[in-house]
Amino acid sequence: MRIPPRFTFAGGVAAALVSSLLLGAPATAAAPAPANVTASVAAAAVGDICYSDLPGEAYTTLRLIDAGGPYPYSQDGSVFQNREQILPAHPAGYYHEYTVETPGSSTRGARRIVTGDSAQEDYYTSDHYASFDLVDYAC
Repeated sequence: MRIPPRFTFAGGVAAALVSSLLLGAPATAAAPAPANVTASVAAAAVGDICYSDLPGEAYTTLRLIDAGGPYPYSQDGSVFQNREQILPAHPAGYYHEYTVETPGSSTRGARRIVTGDSAQEDYYTSDHYASFDLVDYAC
């Protein structure tokens, strides 16, 4: 089973943002805003989902990823470009996408698992990359 990444934030702005989002605390920071504020906000915009709350078809996809395939669609395993900039910024080739079957759909549907190579993190999207949830295997 994959282990979710351990996010570490550098700088007071990210810590203040996380504190504000999670605890409702005022967002104050001692450090100046980083040059790329968009990446910090995008990383904080990713939600989370308990492994047990994933749709049943996602478990099949995760098992196939762990086994290295074979995958039902030729696009599975292809590089995910992160054009939406919702996921944390990484070099090209870091993320890969896999289809999560959608019952009743005649196409691949909108559901995907997107994995990160280095930290082996798994993200689930049910709306074709409009939003992502980090899979939390601890709940």
